[in-house]
Amino acid sequence: MQMNAILWPEGYVPGFTENYVSNEVIVAGLSAAEIWPLLSHPASWPTYYTNSANVRFYDAKGPELADGDRFYFETFGFPVEAQCNEFVAPAAGQPGRIAWHGWAGEEGTDARLDVHHAWLIEDLEGGRVRILTQETQKGQPAAELHAAKPNPMINGHQDWLDGLVGAARKNRR
Repeated sequence: MQMNAILWPEGYVPGFTENYVSNEVIVAGLSAAEIWPLLSHPASWPTYYTNSANVRFYDAKGPELADGDRFYFETFGFPVEAQCNEFVAPAAGQPGRIAWHGWAGEEGTDARLDVHHAWLIEDLEGGRVRILTQETQKGQPAAELHAAKPNPMINGHQDWLDGLVGAARKNRR
């Protein structure tokens, strides 16, 4: 079976940025439809992912993300401004996709961080779901995160995946 991949915008292709992380889980007994609402509604993130806080939308948008929506949240000690640039709900034979461009810090300074964070949620045969999250990052803070051992992004995103799966299982009960 062929698995789907993240769609990368120009300037954010892995290998051409200061930092890239990839985390994935495949679990039995859950579906993309059960995962989707937990990921597509950012206000729910802090309920299962402790590294996410103070989520809010701009322009009277939300509570579910949509392509073009601007929103804000805090993670890894960064106040992140973000704009959703991909939003496709899962459907039969089609994976769900959510992605956003996030940024923190003043443009043109060493403190500036720009990221593309993408998610892919797809049903697999045998009653399994695959959740893939990948992020590329640009700027001096990204270079510092890349050099850190253990990598806080790998560990943080794994916590996000584990929390997402745990919340979906809890909702199922």
